[in-house]
Amino acid sequence: MSWFSWLSTLWPSSVPSLLLVWLVGRQLGLRVGLQVVQTVTCSQWGTPSDQGLFQDGDIVIGGLFNIYNMPPTIDHDFSQLPHYKSFVRSLSHIDFLFLLYVYAMVFALEEINHSTMLLPGVKLGYHIYDSCAFPLWAVQAALSLVGGNSSSCALPVPLIIGGDSSVTAQILSKILGPLSVPLMSYAASCSCLSDRLEFPNFFRTIPSDFYQARAIAQLVIQFNWTWIGAVVTNNNYGLSAIKEEIEGAGVCLQFVETLNREDIVSEVRRAALTIQASTARVILVFTWYTGLRELFLQLDKINVTDRQFLASEAWSTSGDLLQNPVTSKVANGVLGVAIRSSTIPGFEHFLRNLNPSHRPNDKFLREFWQKVFGCTSLPLCNGTESLKGAQHPFTETSELRVTYNVYLAVYAAAHALHNLLSCPNRDSPPGNNLICSNLNFTTPQGEGFYFQGADIPAKYDLVNWQKTPEGSLKLVLVGHVDGFDIHLNESAIQWSSGSNQVPVSVCSESCPPGTRMANRKGEPVCCFDCIPCAEGEISNKTGSPHCERCPSEFWSNANRTACIPRQLDFLSFNETLGITLTTAAVFGAMLTTAVFVVFLYYRQTPMVRANNSELSFLLLLSLKLCFLCSLVFIGRPSVWSCRFQQAAFGISFVLCVSCLQVKTIVVLAAFRSARPGAEAFIRWFGPGQQRGSVCILTCIQIIICSTWLSLSPPVLQRDLGFQGSKVTLECAMASVVGFSLVLGYIGLLSCSCLLLAFLARKLPDNFNEAKLITFSMLIFCAVWVAFVPAYVSSPGKYTVAVEIFAILASSYGLLFCIFTPKCFIILLRPEKNTKKHLMAK
Repeated sequence: MSWFSWLSTLWPSSVPSLLLVWLVGRQLGLRVGLQVVQTVTCSQWGTPSDQGLFQDGDIVIGGLFNIYNMPPTIDHDFSQLPHYKSFVRSLSHIDFLFLLYVYAMVFALEEINHSTMLLPGVKLGYHIYDSCAFPLWAVQAALSLVGGNSSSCALPVPLIIGGDSSVTAQILSKILGPLSVPLMSYAASCSCLSDRLEFPNFFRTIPSDFYQARAIAQLVIQFNWTWIGAVVTNNNYGLSAIKEEIEGAGVCLQFVETLNREDIVSEVRRAALTIQASTARVILVFTWYTGLRELFLQLDKINVTDRQFLASEAWSTSGDLLQNPVTSKVANGVLGVAIRSSTIPGFEHFLRNLNPSHRPNDKFLREFWQKVFGCTSLPLCNGTESLKGAQHPFTETSELRVTYNVYLAVYAAAHALHNLLSCPNRDSPPGNNLICSNLNFTTPQGEGFYFQGADIPAKYDLVNWQKTPEGSLKLVLVGHVDGFDIHLNESAIQWSSGSNQVPVSVCSESCPPGTRMANRKGEPVCCFDCIPCAEGEISNKTGSPHCERCPSEFWSNANRTACIPRQLDFLSFNETLGITLTTAAVFGAMLTTAVFVVFLYYRQTPMVRANNSELSFLLLLSLKLCFLCSLVFIGRPSVWSCRFQQAAFGISFVLCVSCLQVKTIVVLAAFRSARPGAEAFIRWFGPGQQRGSVCILTCIQIIICSTWLSLSPPVLQRDLGFQGSKVTLECAMASVVGFSLVLGYIGLLSCSCLLLAFLARKLPDNFNEAKLITFSMLIFCAVWVAFVPAYVSSPGKYTVAVEIFAILASSYGLLFCIFTPKCFIILLRPEKNTKKHLMAK
């Protein structure tokens, strides 16, 4: 049996289906070969989805549509795709718009099957699968179509109508190309798909993006917009179209913001801020409508409502955007290029007569029916449901765009088959039969249709978003594009301002009050920047060449248009810095109190009694005063707070250091008791003398502070030297000598204490307190040495913050270095809290 006879047994009424793969490819301009084997087995890749719509025929055409929207938050598990696909469908929802595309294909095929002029005697069938907006599932479905059906041994489809996006179309075309299966897309518009060397089996019924970029460039030139901005997707199309078509015509681009789907929120937020800061009044937007929804939301948040947007076909007719209340505030007057609209006679009647009872195997229609009429299952419906009188977007067919492209794709495939089957010498090579391989026909709407390579002649609508009296937006047709020719009714356009006056978008407008003009180097004089006046300067006239400085006690307002009195500024309890320092001080005081309670509870233990426990309690009390005295520096300064804060600081720290110094002296005396006269000194320098020493050392500081505050105390004053909109209210040192004496006396005691502790650090003992005092005084001295330059160089209220930080840092250093080891032994190592262990060498 010959191969042709064998194929004829599979399809006796006409040419074999396998041959149609070659015939359709040749009709659409493909040079493909056909390898025939003597035996054929039914096989397919993966398991085809049960979510499909099927109708057998002499010739079966494949269809791929995104009938279900896949939830964006679900991860793609490729290893368990069939199970995962069912799981996703259980969470997803049917897309009525894509369902409309499905029935446009079904309607076109039924219309062709009833035609006596097109493919007479040949019944066209269809196998339509759902790709769920996921390229991998589209690939699975496509390979299932071209591989046939294992259960019925159905032969492969000769052509697939699908590829809802450019990415999906590129993947499918690459995969189907070696199989010689043409792919005809109704929505993939990337200009890259016009490359016949890379995508020889690809065709589409939507114009290439190159033409809409050219059309928008012509609009920009026609309205004399010489200064514009652009928001584009992250592909070559957006940038190349703008730079080549627009900049080549002498139009300047102030900015080009690129959006990435992977990080759309932050990308859109950045783009919105760029638009807000720009001087361009006209913004070109070449991106998808989901990104636009987020962009308009961000623009509404920052109150940018005065921009004129130019829209690409991806979002110019988006019903979701038109019905969004935010859009009416931000995007009124949008002028855009749209996929041309058309009507399909009889299609509305076809849709309204759809009924699951007439199509029992149509799962899509059954689910659609359940959602529209609220039936959880068809048996619960009463049987009177009908779309004939229903108002639903599904039955709105007055302006079909992508739906009409699907309709055209079906007719293009049918005419290609008709020409081939009618060709007297269809087996000859394509180059020898130009009449049969030339696809040129008239659509049922009376329009001429033909391919130019992979593309069709460019035809677009020009649409305008106009406000209705109710405040919503409506889509108005204001012109059309035919190839490179634009036909526009300018008087019918409503611009972003709400009027019919064309907006102005030039290189530079007159600088408003609060700014000054600054010519740009190397650019025309008309191109200048409006630079905001510097802080402390204003301009209250339009087009001011320079800004004027405010008087010393005044500052510029936020708009730099007037001088206003400066606001008082001080370290407050309500600001972040004040709250942080207050929290640190209170926590330190509470921590010191906790240590005090621990020592009080274990006061009879050797660790607490060692080296005069009274001094330890007095030291804890002084540390608590050190923490609390820092709070006096926070808040609005007054005459009395200025005097009290320095005195409290000086006296508290002297009391603390005095306790440490006396404790160090006791340690030295105890370990040197073997020397002559040392024992008598120890007996004389008892607890009473130790307390007296602390009191004497502290009284000296009290005398210094009293003298200083009596003769030349700190005064309350306003600091005008720090430039800013605020005047710092601070305690100024009327006498630097007095403040220096207070710090100097603290430094003298600290250095002497450090020296004594350093000498006693190696004395034999398991717990030599001198070591702890040495480390604590090292930290103390380091903090206050660093304090002096930081205090002198800090501006305004930050001088107070520096002093508070030094107080807290040194207090925490003393608390942790001295009492942490003791608390560790008392609470966690009680076996070491013995006299024997403490005295061991």
